[in-house]
Amino acid sequence: MTTDLGAEPPSANRPAEPMPDRSTTGSVDPLRERAVKQLKKRRDLLTHVIVYLLVNSFLVMLWLMSGDRGFFWPIFPIAGWGIAVVLNAWDVWRGDEFSPEAIEHEMHRLQGRR
Repeated sequence: MTTDLGAEPPSANRPAEPMPDRSTTGSVDPLRERAVKQLKKRRDLLTHVIVYLLVNSFLVMLWLMSGDRGFFWPIFPIAGWGIAVVLNAWDVWRGDEFSPEAIEHEMHRLQGRR
């Protein structure tokens, strides 16, 4: 009897995708879509922060255990990757919506270019 090691069993512990909330017209609720998108962004940010902390902690431990503690070389991945984490957080909390005033201002600005 052979088994395929790469195949996942149907009962794998994977979170189920949420079912779309359809109204009587059959369309998906845009507010629900935005909420699901925002929740996914938050979950992905948390994963990003956890991986950042684990990997950089490991690098600092390597530096500590190396014996020669002259130059703190882990600063480069910590700082570089830290910028990416901050940008990821900014993307999660800045919001995707524009105010009506901002839209109106941009429309007037674009009309002036003609």
